Amino acid sequence: MNYDIKIIGGTIVDGTGAPGYRGDLGIKDGEIVALGEAPGEARQTIDAQGRAVTPGFVDIHTHYDAQVLWDRMLTISPWHGVTTVVMGNCGFGVAPTRAQHRDLIIGTLEKVEGMSPAALRAGLGAEWPFETFPQYLDAIERAGTAINVGVLIGHTPTRLYVMGEDATEREATAEEVAQMRHIVDEALEAGAIGFATSKSPTHVGYKGRPVPSRVASYEEIRSLVSALKGGRGMMQATAGKELWFDEYDRLAEENDITITWTALLAGMVSADAHIQQLERTAELIGRGRNIVPQVTPRPLCFEFQFKEPFPFESLSVFKPVSAADAEGKKKLYADPEFRTAVKAKMASVRPSFRTSWEQSVISMCASHPQYEGRTVAEVAAELGVETMDLGFDLALATDLEARFRMPVANADETVVEELLKNPNTVLGLSDAGAHASQLCDACLPTYLLGHWVREKNAIPFETAIRMLTSRPAEVFGIRDRGRLAVGKPADVVVIDPDRVGAGGLERVYDQPAGQDRLISQAFGIEAVIVNGVLLRQGDQDVIGDGAALPGRLLRRGVNA
Repeated sequence: MNYDIKIIGGTIVDGTGAPGYRGDLGIKDGEIVALGEAPGEARQTIDAQGRAVTPGFVDIHTHYDAQVLWDRMLTISPWHGVTTVVMGNCGFGVAPTRAQHRDLIIGTLEKVEGMSPAALRAGLGAEWPFETFPQYLDAIERAGTAINVGVLIGHTPTRLYVMGEDATEREATAEEVAQMRHIVDEALEAGAIGFATSKSPTHVGYKGRPVPSRVASYEEIRSLVSALKGGRGMMQATAGKELWFDEYDRLAEENDITITWTALLAGMVSADAHIQQLERTAELIGRGRNIVPQVTPRPLCFEFQFKEPFPFESLSVFKPVSAADAEGKKKLYADPEFRTAVKAKMASVRPSFRTSWEQSVISMCASHPQYEGRTVAEVAAELGVETMDLGFDLALATDLEARFRMPVANADETVVEELLKNPNTVLGLSDAGAHASQLCDACLPTYLLGHWVREKNAIPFETAIRMLTSRPAEVFGIRDRGRLAVGKPADVVVIDPDRVGAGGLERVYDQPAGQDRLISQAFGIEAVIVNGVLLRQGDQDVIGDGAALPGRLLRRGVNA
């Protein structure tokens, strides 16, 4: 047989968790046509001696919903071996959106996902190429993408489409719920892989109001989720009041669906909360409910500025800050009464949150560069001031430009290892495309392979590859990705196990309107193939300028 690409001499790790074996892999017309033995010639041969040959990675928790329309390469995910992403998580997205509601969507994404409104406006343009969700899918497919894309229909844009600004203020009427249910039905018919929503108190949106999904009644959520019945899709939920294990149990039982929730993190609520959460998960799975918590191998660190104090916005005392413009924020931060109220609130919050703030690193401070790289607690103790006063003082001294890197959760590696190894969890929460100036966890795959596999020797390589490929694909109903097998689409990664890893964070200014984001370079990802097309090799994009991009829109989890 003649092949388009043949990969020779590598260790094939097929994504199932089975031991790797030495062999060749042949690709023709976008599919794997030979595995193990691949006699014959090829137009292009990749020598994988000493390398692992694996399925492309599947990242189930991204927020590329807007970026996909201006960055068809979906950087930086392919750098780190990701060949399939899922968007629309936490119930956020850009479709459906009426023209008169675009500022509502942009304002919501700015607040809750840390997206630059200047980048959003410049990237999406004056005339968005869609209004409805089916039109949005068509726009993605028409433009093309470098990697495969699956999309969840989000509760927040659906609610805004039906209710306008009222979506942030009140419960829906029966007629409005019926309209939303029609939109979800239409989205699933068009190819959405499921429905996503959020009740998280950290999700504060436009003008400091709760994001629309948080205002929805349980009965509204129940009605929308019922559209998934009959194998039409899965549900992604971000946990919060009135959307927790009891609700997952009922929704899964009524609709026979998989529900994956965000996120099970070390130290997020208390030192031992993860134990109860794992026990409840096991109990539900034992009763036939496929309830799957998402976990991450990385510490969850937010780099923020007090002009957008995302980690603090779930505190009621910060509500006027969320609603204020920059000048209003400065007045509040300078107000002694506001400072007293904040310090009183911080004295009563859970200890882990207070510790996270005190351990925050001052990552950028033009007015006092000598403080950069030091923790808030260290500098405050040196100056004899309280930590919140220090934060506000540095913010005011830099016109709110000072940056703080706050370890929100997942710092205890003993607990993180337990979460990663639990058979009932799934890797998620890269948040690729969101919080671009605050964090960069799109490097989650190479971090897992470098830190947890090679450096700590905590997870076998084959197990880690399954965690990155077939396991997330199974949870999200992506039926033809995540495994190397004859007849499957040829999404393939060639990895140097001795070198793979994620680089440190770098700030670049490559977003629309010159806006900034954090990136992380990848090491040891030697080739990335998507649907049989070589996309990256030697840390470079190799697809020709103007060439058709190989990614597919995965309608209902399969090739469109």
